[in-house]
Amino acid sequence: MKNEELKEKVIEKLKSVYDPEIPVNIYDLGLVYSIEFEVKNNYTYCTVEMTLTSPSCPVSDSLVEQVKYYTQSVDEIDEAYVHLVFEPMWQPSMMSEEAREIMSVSGAAI
Repeated sequence: MKNEELKEKVIEKLKSVYDPEIPVNIYDLGLVYSIEFEVKNNYTYCTVEMTLTSPSCPVSDSLVEQVKYYTQSVDEIDEAYVHLVFEPMWQPSMMSEEAREIMSVSGAAI
């Protein structure tokens, strides 16, 4: 399987992960910065680099665990790592158009 196909599978899984206070999944929020793959000894490793809407996010541990769990639930991935970064800082401009619409309709502040 090509990396782009595998990346699409991971993205679909990550769209199941939500910050409990925000009605948009973490991918469309723009919290996922990169998804990289490495194959060693027939094992496929996936590293997801992501951030949070705020460094003091009270559910950060839970979100990181969910990202790891859902990434590893892709059949072709043997092990997943989540690298939490705060550079660049997340900004609302990183959200997808769909996320902006959902936030606007829900009355959430952007």
